[in-house]
This record gives sequence, C-alpha cells and structure tokens, in this order.
Amino acid sequence: MTQKPAKRWLGFVQEHATIYDDDLIPGSKILAIGDAPQSHVNLSHPEEVFYEYLARIANHLTVLRPENRPLKMLHLGAGALTLVRWASVIYPSSTHVAVDIERELLDFVLTHLPLPQGCELSPIVADARSVLAEQLADDKFDVIVLDIFSGPEAPEHLTTAAYYAELKNSLTNDGLLFVNIGDDPPLDFTCSQVDAARTSFATVMLSSSPDMFTKRYPGNMILTASSQTFHEDQILQCQAAGPFPSEVRHAMDLDRFCKP
Repeated sequence: MTQKPAKRWLGFVQEHATIYDDDLIPGSKILAIGDAPQSHVNLSHPEEVFYEYLARIANHLTVLRPENRPLKMLHLGAGALTLVRWASVIYPSSTHVAVDIERELLDFVLTHLPLPQGCELSPIVADARSVLAEQLADDKFDVIVLDIFSGPEAPEHLTTAAYYAELKNSLTNDGLLFVNIGDDPPLDFTCSQVDAARTSFATVMLSSSPDMFTKRYPGNMILTASSQTFHEDQILQCQAAGPFPSEVRHAMDLDRFCKP
C-alpha cells in the first residue's frame, strides 16, 4: 500500500522536504526538496544504489578499497544518507559522520527513513567547511563525500583551493575524496573544481557518462581525489564498474577536457 508522503519545512533553504514511496521499486523511498527529487533509498536493500551519480561513487569506492575492512567516512551534505546505508552493508562496522547545515533535514530523514541495524552514525548540524576546523578538527577520515553544490550557484567558500587543502588535511594518508558536481554546459565550474583539487591532491580524476564529456549537456560528474597515485588498472576498473555508459578521465586526458 502506498503511504501518505511525509513533509517537513526546512528553515534554511525555505522549502518543504518530502519523503514518498517510489512506486517502481518496492521498499524504496524518494526524498525531494521543493519540487526536485534529491535522494533515493531502498530500505529493503540498502546495498542497492539507484541514482547514477551515487552509484558511481559507490562503485569507485569498491574498486579503490576492495578489502572488506571498516571505514571511517564523512558525508558533507546528508541527503537521505544513501551511502551511509550502502556502506553499512558493503563495509560492515564502518563509522559515519553526516554533516548538514539544515537542522530539520537530518531529523526528518532519521525519523522517517530509519538506518539499518548496526549502522553507526553521528549527525552534526554545521557548515561543511567550518565543521572541519571546529567539531572535527582532531579527526581523520578514510573517505569524504562532498555532495552539496550544483554549478556556479555553489557556496563559494566550498569551492576554493583552500577548502580542498582542508579536505585533504581531514583525510588519512591514503584517504579518498569524492565530490558530486552538478553543472551546465560548457562545464566551466567543473573544470574550476578540478583545478582547485589539483592544488592539494596528487591524483584527480573525473567520471561521468561519455556524453557529459562533450560539454553539451547538463548533469553530474564525480571528482575523485587522493594523495596517493592510482594504478592504471584501477582507473580502468573504475570505468568498467559503471554505471553504464561510463567514462573516466585523468592526467592528460583530463587536461584536454578542461582546456579552454
């Protein structure tokens, strides 16, 4: 039976958040903010990730961290906590910190979309930059997922080279940063984030569907960064992992993509 949607007013963004059934996938829910679907979770099978950009992050992580050991993960931008739920199955006993500036959103999601049993989460209401220097100043994470901004309207203080330096400082030596970048043609904002990340990280790669690399379409791209060097076979495995179609660019191929 389809349940009545749950609603909560979000004071920071001045929009309603709504959680409703996904009628196409039993046991799944969609979180929308305003009129825009924002996150998707499968409560019955949290290991399944439906949205393409989140699946791309999940697939990259399983390639780059194939060992089944617990991870310490920081999620900047909580959404419906899709990757928190996924990692609770794929990397059991992992610990998670979820940060969102919208106080009502975290409470709303945790109330209406309960986490899987045994999932260890610490929610923090804070700005995604100040939290690194304040509440999390003494913490180091294996994985950071930054999923907050979309295009040139992104908060400027979360898009600078200085912020990427702070993100690097919050990672372990072999830690991984994933950034979801929403952008419109000609994807100048995406390339600005590649440049900013490269000031701090030894390896930066960009992933999406091949049509996004034509710079003719709006959509999401995943920036992956690390202080470690990825082997060529790892990069090829990330591309092969999908979701399909999939393309990964790094090094000179990424230079050519971002060349004006």
